[in-house]
Amino acid sequence: MSDTLVIIPTYNEKENIEAIIRTTFNQKKSFHVLVVDDNSPDGTSEIVINLMNEFPEILFLEKRIGKIGLGSAYIHGFKWALARKYQYIIEMDADFSHNPKDLIRLYNACYIDKADVSVGSRYVNHQVNVVNWDIKRLLLSYFASRYVRIITQIPLYDTTAGFVCWSRNVLETINLDKIKFAGYAFQIEMKFKAWKHKFKIKEVSVIFTDRKVGASKLRGNIIFEALFGVIKMKLQGLPK
Repeated sequence: MSDTLVIIPTYNEKENIEAIIRTTFNQKKSFHVLVVDDNSPDGTSEIVINLMNEFPEILFLEKRIGKIGLGSAYIHGFKWALARKYQYIIEMDADFSHNPKDLIRLYNACYIDKADVSVGSRYVNHQVNVVNWDIKRLLLSYFASRYVRIITQIPLYDTTAGFVCWSRNVLETINLDKIKFAGYAFQIEMKFKAWKHKFKIKEVSVIFTDRKVGASKLRGNIIFEALFGVIKMKLQGLPK
């Protein structure tokens, strides 16, 4: 039994899903993996089901009825993990933008260094560790994180990062039913609430590499939600 669950949300990730699962299981530490699939029409969940025969009791699948959104996928995964005995829960993308080799570093930041939350950060100390993004997308992401830092005063360089390790206590403390946002703003809101609860958050420098296969899920309305949602978040303080 592993103490750590890696949650991988998917929608049309048939090109990546088998490789990301195998690479995760190939790390020196034992991880369990939960794939939360939003009814991908490309057969992603069928690939996972076949792999579950090879990796029984360590690979799991939750298939939802439709494309509901990244934030709700993670909330679904968090609740699934909390219903079991996992002590650490890690968010990770399916497309290798997050390197599975960094999973142990995020875990150690919590388990050894006693952080409550560890964030795989692209922008620690204003350094930019991003590969294969065009300059427009890079600047948008970098300045969005700076904008959030200024508005909320949260002491993090990469507030929109989606490669995060949560200790069980944090997810039990935050009221997951009151999370309001779905896209980039979901990542911001979760970190903001953890910080407001005075949990210790540590940034771990990682290299983010844009996907090589498959289509990006980033949409303009997600960015809009992030930019304007943080103002509402700051003004309201957000219920805990």
